[in-house]
Amino acid sequence: MGDLPWRVTVDRTRCVGSGLCAGVAPGAFRLDERRRSHPVEGATAPSEAVLEAAEGCPVEAITIRGRTGETLFPPEE
Repeated sequence: MGDLPWRVTVDRTRCVGSGLCAGVAPGAFRLDERRRSHPVEGATAPSEAVLEAAEGCPVEAITIRGRTGETLFPPEE
């Protein structure tokens, strides 16, 4: 995965509050009082759990970008 930090964002207008991300990567995601997800930190070390949370999001609300801004997830079509 490398050691460069990832920038993780959640599109809170798309988030449906499933909680999957917080369940898979509880150190990286939290749900607010409206059950909308947000990253605990904007930058995080590359992590299988964070990637798994993004891949499992039912509405693809989670975006992961590399240090130079390239989109790592979701894959560009």
